[in-house]
Amino acid sequence: MEGRVMTTTGDITNVVLVHGAFADGSGWRRVYDLLTARGYRVSIVQNPLTSFADDVAATKRVLDAQDGPAILVGHSWGGTVITEAGVHPKVAGLVYVSALIPDAGETSGQQYEGFAATPEFVIDVTDDGFGHLNRDAFRPGFAADLSEADAAFLADSQVPVNMAVFGEAVTVAAWRDKPSWAVIATEDKAFDQAMLQHMATRIGADITNVPGSHALFISQAETVADVIVTASSSAAR
Repeated sequence: MEGRVMTTTGDITNVVLVHGAFADGSGWRRVYDLLTARGYRVSIVQNPLTSFADDVAATKRVLDAQDGPAILVGHSWGGTVITEAGVHPKVAGLVYVSALIPDAGETSGQQYEGFAATPEFVIDVTDDGFGHLNRDAFRPGFAADLSEADAAFLADSQVPVNMAVFGEAVTVAAWRDKPSWAVIATEDKAFDQAMLQHMATRIGADITNVPGSHALFISQAETVADVIVTASSSAAR
């Protein structure tokens, strides 16, 4: 097709994108467009955010539908999801995008221990235990480098998460057996920067640091897509 840059022969061409809490799969649109233009087959998981098991199951259903090996990508809470779901036999590599990266037996909440608080990332919790980001604090805490209009759309379309998920331990850690990459936003207000660097370094990920907010999957979509392309070529070899 004219104008379409195809992948290198032998590269892994399937990519599965997993969103985090307070978001849905539509946030991956720019990454999707960049990858499909380069010949990749991209699938986007819609996590229900109702339980850890539900999100892992949703991811595995999409992996089951792949026609070959895939690169599995997770943003934020999606990092915990891909850590568990990534043991799927079709997963050839993992890409963590400013993401949580627990080990087997650890919870997501434990990853915060010993690191600085993030006061600009304000979570309001309803009586039923579901959390959403405070509307007034959404842009500075989640999407400071997006336009007011884009940040407002994300704030108004956010999906509340069952806060209990952060206390559930993963049972397996796919990164122990599969190559991993990490893209870290250096102006992320959701996680302490030292926490992000620690998690990615601990698993031996190939780390790319990029200026950006927690919404780097939108604001730095080109860098995220480039890292996924690198992962697809490296994992294929």
